[in-house]
Amino acid sequence: MIKVIGRFLKVSIFYSKKKLSPRQFFILSSIVVGILSSLAAIVLKLAVHSIGKWVTYYSDSYEHFFLFTLFPIVGITLTVLYVQVVLKGKFKKGSAEISYSIARESSKLPPNQMYSHIVTSALTVGFGGSLGLESPMVSTGSAVGANYGNFFHLSYKDRTVLLACGAAAGIAAAFNSPVAGVLFAIEVLLADVTVAAFIPIIIAAAAGALLSKIILAEGITLSFSLQQPFDYHNVPYYIVLGILAGFVSLYYAQIMERMEGYFASIQSHVKKIIIGGVLLSILLIIFPPLFGEGYESIKLLANLNTTEITKTSILSQFIHNDYTLLLFLGALALIKVVAVAITLGSGGNGGNFGPSLFVGAYLGFAFARLVNLTGLAHIPETNFTLVAMAGILSGIFYAPLCAIFLIAEITGGYALIIPLMIVAALSVTVTRYFQPLSMEARKLSKLLNINVDDRDKYLLSKLNLQELLETNFSTVKPEDSLRLLVRVISISNRNTFPVVTKEGELVGVVHLDHIRELIFNTKIYDTTIVKELMREPFSVDFNDNLHDILKKFDDTRQWNLPVVKNKIYKGFVSKARILSAYRSELMKTV
Repeated sequence: MIKVIGRFLKVSIFYSKKKLSPRQFFILSSIVVGILSSLAAIVLKLAVHSIGKWVTYYSDSYEHFFLFTLFPIVGITLTVLYVQVVLKGKFKKGSAEISYSIARESSKLPPNQMYSHIVTSALTVGFGGSLGLESPMVSTGSAVGANYGNFFHLSYKDRTVLLACGAAAGIAAAFNSPVAGVLFAIEVLLADVTVAAFIPIIIAAAAGALLSKIILAEGITLSFSLQQPFDYHNVPYYIVLGILAGFVSLYYAQIMERMEGYFASIQSHVKKIIIGGVLLSILLIIFPPLFGEGYESIKLLANLNTTEITKTSILSQFIHNDYTLLLFLGALALIKVVAVAITLGSGGNGGNFGPSLFVGAYLGFAFARLVNLTGLAHIPETNFTLVAMAGILSGIFYAPLCAIFLIAEITGGYALIIPLMIVAALSVTVTRYFQPLSMEARKLSKLLNINVDDRDKYLLSKLNLQELLETNFSTVKPEDSLRLLVRVISISNRNTFPVVTKEGELVGVVHLDHIRELIFNTKIYDTTIVKELMREPFSVDFNDNLHDILKKFDDTRQWNLPVVKNKIYKGFVSKARILSAYRSELMKTV
């Protein structure tokens, strides 16, 4: 049945491509990608919800909470087995990998990414891994958009927009928030976007939010209702909260990077699972809200129902008053980061989007409760819980607009728009001051070997050196005679001749200007060989980024440079061709 439906869709879309104008077909494509991506996100949500209910049922039926804490080990183990056995270890996680594919791989993503993130994150988070589902949804949606564009032979530019459409639809479906989906795609994935790209991304996000509203039950998506209106007298406290959120975001990034480095140093997958699983179980015994996404505990906080949060913890008997409760909730905000890092490092799959909301909620509640307990003021704890979520999300992803509109949309209005703007802006300002790049941007910088904060360097990184190579240069061997070289010169329209060994290794170059006088001396044709005439080449490596290659052009004062890969000659690259391609890329962003 599924194959029949799939075949029907392919035929219908191909038929539409023939009948519609390119622009009309592209709008239709954005709708299709939005629907498919949101359906994938909804399937993931429902799968995790179903596994979570099964896990909770069996843990409760045995009346043994310690069993409950062991389920995350099962989920991580199954995830690692799936990645290593089914995917052969080839699995990419995070928005940095998506941005890398846009910059270096012509917006092409592996087809298995359309389902692999659904399977792995469902196993990890469904069994209690302390991660979020939104990043896997973004990866899945991006893969749907990229592979759709590739299947229907769309241009690089159109594939990139459809990739962003898929990501926007995934976020929109997760929270029933289309505006946040659009802004996430633009702020996090697309460094430069034209106005024309907004329309298809908006359409895809709207399709995602609509399907989410129709299919997902009210309890599965994250939503709140405001209990108190915004009071401008509380602005000073929102300012303090924004600054605090910035520092907590920096703490989040530092813990993630250090734990990631620790687990990366462990070669054995079994050892990673054991270490991570045991640590995670211990944390869950002490802090049960760390189990899974944690959205239920966020709702409990927003409704000021803190008793339910602490009752299953082994520390519950020690929580006697508001101050011990405050200590417990504050510790939860900080320990959540450790649980996330352990789950990811030991082999689980998920993202930081959901955990950032969790950390923000607990930070905001703890801050508001502290202010109220000290008697400095009486501020609304629910409002501060919600606003701090935007602060941490903004500080981690450097996406303040997405954070502001996400919380505004899931609270059903814009009553908190002013404090949301204050807290999100201050948080990202603090984090940018100490760390100019976000976590994902730093990963992307390592992948591209450039600073992605530099717009010129980023645009150059999007150019493919393979596509810029010129291979119409006639090669000669070092042992060839001058007579043979002259014969090659006579049929070539180039002035430069790479000297290559039988194995293909570049050992030198001969420039016509340097031997012009010699080629008229026929007496030395058979006594002079190319090795005596060649000069040492100023070559560039195939893996060098184009910014460094342009710098080498300036240093050597050359206009054409040979390109080698593991010393093997691949062709020439010209400065003029690079600059022409850069101008074309620049025009796409105008």
